[in-house]
Amino acid sequence: MDHRDGSVVIGSGGLRLRRWREEDLPALLEAYEDPAMRRWLATQVSGADGAAAWLEAQRRGWATGTRFAFAVTEATTDEGRVGEPLGNIVLKRPDPRNDCAEVGYWTTAAARGRGVASRALTALSDWAFAEFAEQGLTRLELMHQVDNEASCRVAEKGGYALARVIPALPPDYPLDGHVHVREAPSAATLSRPADHRAEAAGTGGGPASGR
Repeated sequence: MDHRDGSVVIGSGGLRLRRWREEDLPALLEAYEDPAMRRWLATQVSGADGAAAWLEAQRRGWATGTRFAFAVTEATTDEGRVGEPLGNIVLKRPDPRNDCAEVGYWTTAAARGRGVASRALTALSDWAFAEFAEQGLTRLELMHQVDNEASCRVAEKGGYALARVIPALPPDYPLDGHVHVREAPSAATLSRPADHRAEAAGTGGGPASGR
């Protein structure tokens, strides 16, 4: 088993990032009923089977070391709902030999406007650079469709500078996309051509961005 097991927890700004669990499936389905999720996310989830398949995909990502998805939760709450997901934040490393990886996220409707996405993005980014430093990870990219202004603001708050614009590729990507970049603390600030697209609401990719 990978040493990054189910006990992985990251704390930041009153948030906790943990692995997704079976008991999260109702909250997952509720999140995907939000119109904003349907607008911005390339991957959609519906029904019990769809939710179970999504959860299995996250497990598979951890097992293969190519995708690390965390449920974003409050570290503490006065409402007796500790651990209920406020969103999803993910690190995608389809090629672990590459020094660049992609991040994506989405947040529930109830979590928006509270800084959840930017705090979770900062926590995940810090974790990724520390966790994969020995494997040479030096650069993280966040992508979103050009008209997703909220994701642009989240990226900037998380320390991701706008690096370039990807031309639209209809029909899957009807509008241009923004690529934001954050370098590891010791890495030089360099830009390189994009060779892939992201997927999700916030961004996990979204129509030009993901999750």
